[in-house]
Amino acid sequence: MKVLLTGVSSFTGAWFARALLNAGHTVTATIRSEIANYNGVRADRLAMATGLGVRIIENCAFGDPRFLEQVARVDAVCHHGAEVANYQSPDFDVAAAVAANTFNAREVMNCCAAANAVFIATGSVFEQDEGLGEAPLVAFSPYGLSKGLTWQVQRFWAGQSTVPIGKFVIPNPFGPLEEARFCAYLMRTWAKGEVAEVRTPSYVRDNIPIDLLALAYVGFVERCVGSRTDSHCAPSGYVESQGRFAERFAREIGGRLGLAAELKLAKQTEFAEPIMRTNAESYLHRWDETTFWDAAAEYYRTLYLAA
Repeated sequence: MKVLLTGVSSFTGAWFARALLNAGHTVTATIRSEIANYNGVRADRLAMATGLGVRIIENCAFGDPRFLEQVARVDAVCHHGAEVANYQSPDFDVAAAVAANTFNAREVMNCCAAANAVFIATGSVFEQDEGLGEAPLVAFSPYGLSKGLTWQVQRFWAGQSTVPIGKFVIPNPFGPLEEARFCAYLMRTWAKGEVAEVRTPSYVRDNIPIDLLALAYVGFVERCVGSRTDSHCAPSGYVESQGRFAERFAREIGGRLGLAAELKLAKQTEFAEPIMRTNAESYLHRWDETTFWDAAAEYYRTLYLAA
């Protein structure tokens, strides 16, 4: 299978590229700048991708003429990239994000139709009308709203061009090469010998190991190419409160690294976000849990304890 992938410098995108290659597929990835302009963990992700054999096309955004040229050569267009700058802010520009995410989408779909290629979109459990939780299933943020609107545009133009389209919905991934968010906070705190406080322990979320998410992604792309029908996949990992997940993370990582991994679970009184939002399709039985935690522990050891 020949795959054209956007978003390869992201946490999930890099792992998707790795899993596709490990499954024997060919991956061409487009990035919007030059490799030399990426730094930090994004540079590490690109180094992993190129080291494994991903062909990188620099200075090429979704919908550009050079992007359209690549569509003619693949079996699947996996549009995983999205506008994420300032994504946590209430001032996130929804309209600009949707415009960038769907630039020239009509022509992209026409090229997919001409190439007999399927289109795979990436969604988020935090967008509107996705996942399990209390009704109504509203978007968590302007960024989440932009993801849902992006999907509506993609689905419309795919239908106009009769292109099979799949939607892969991402919950809360964690593991090696992740963003500096919750798990990174826990590790930084424990590495200093301090107690980590979980301020929102009551939220029920869906934390999924990154290698399991990538495994699910490969299987979904393969099914979409094989069946050529519109499809939806929402893989689920550890569905539990954030307090319970923090305790799980402390057991698995603290035990492997010899850390006290102490936690303080705050009494949550504010609920600015929906109390529960998770995916629906459990994938935990489909992979080796011990191998994941062993690899994650070594990554965290190198990153936070090597000194």
